[in-house]
Amino acid sequence: MKKYLTLLVIGCLAITTNAQEVGLQLYSLRNQFKDDVPRTLKLINSWGISKIEGGGTYGMPMEDFQKLMKDNGLQVVSVGSDFNDLENNVEKVIQNAKDFGAKYVMCAWVPHDGNNWGLEETIHATDIFNSAGKRLKEEGLTLAYHAHGYEFRPYEEATFFDYMAKNATDFTFELDVYWAKHGGADPVALMKKYPGKMTLLHLKDMEHGVKGNNTGHEDVETNVVLGTGQVDIAGVVAEAKKLGLEYMFIEDESSRVVEQVPESLEYLKSLK
Repeated sequence: MKKYLTLLVIGCLAITTNAQEVGLQLYSLRNQFKDDVPRTLKLINSWGISKIEGGGTYGMPMEDFQKLMKDNGLQVVSVGSDFNDLENNVEKVIQNAKDFGAKYVMCAWVPHDGNNWGLEETIHATDIFNSAGKRLKEEGLTLAYHAHGYEFRPYEEATFFDYMAKNATDFTFELDVYWAKHGGADPVALMKKYPGKMTLLHLKDMEHGVKGNNTGHEDVETNVVLGTGQVDIAGVVAEAKKLGLEYMFIEDESSRVVEQVPESLEYLKSLK
């Protein structure tokens, strides 16, 4: 049996921190899904997680995947979307969200030329997110943009992220605290600055000694157990409670994800 299937069961109840429910971004287990989809979903259940962020079925028919989800007490509450679909085929995005029964749609990357990101790209992305977000709202869905670091480059007296946040009329943000830190921003300060525009969180910690950059690229092995790295996870969770954010998704892209997620969950449960 695979090593990742031999971990101790934490419990089968949803893990919460006050009103916030801690979920999992399924990309964290992308390698485990390649080996065995049913057992990977069972593993998530064993961690006590019930809410997930996903959007794919890992090669399975939707009906079969949904049955496995139900059997393991799992519910997709947020689905990922490609930027090009938001721009050119928003109805496809809507249908996918409805197929999964999700209430949030997140986009985690805006295509751009190499390391070139400036005002033109920022304005274009903001316009597309507002347009798609308006249509999603009509269907009861909330669009959340997941910044990846390049948006925190300086613009005038602030950053391109500030431009997007101030001009976001029909979309919100999913704050990945790792990438905000990487881009030179303070995640807690951002949450306080834009309280009504942060609707989801990616909880991810960054290894001590890693120097940040605003390219949107970094070695995934710098993802460490929550509370052991550079990011003020305790401060982030405390602010999320104040804001009443509904979901916080753990995302751990490292090769140690199966060992680290249970430790991260224990850390989150220890926070008051």
